[in-house]
Amino acid sequence: MKSLRDVMTAEVECCKPDDNLYTAATKMKNLDVGAIPVCEGDHLLGMVTDRDIVLRGVAEKRPNSCEVKEVMSEHLITADSGMIVDQAAQMMAEKQIRRLPIVDGQKLVGIVSLGDLATHTSTTDEASFALNEISERPEAHH
Repeated sequence: MKSLRDVMTAEVECCKPDDNLYTAATKMKNLDVGAIPVCEGDHLLGMVTDRDIVLRGVAEKRPNSCEVKEVMSEHLITADSGMIVDQAAQMMAEKQIRRLPIVDGQKLVGIVSLGDLATHTSTTDEASFALNEISERPEAHH
């Protein structure tokens, strides 16, 4: 059985908590991603998503110079790199998570997306179930 270590993206670009929203949005655009971990060194503090920027930043009339730590999501569900892929897919489905930060000890070592799990040939029905559960939720289309 494969572990998350085998399918995770290990080279993860991060933002610092005092980076501004413009910097985070620019990184997302350049990397073609919708979420970036927020770290101090290699310690994970939170995640900032394009949705965080829109709902907690723009919609609340915060300037582009607003610090990422003011809009980031702090209470994250994480996994360690040794977790079995199918267990992670099931957890992501149950918790409605699209991106799962991989943390060993206090150190961010990677990230896994639903797409990573769904396209990985060794995953079983859990990855497909997770992708369907999250992707087909009506509220996700608004």
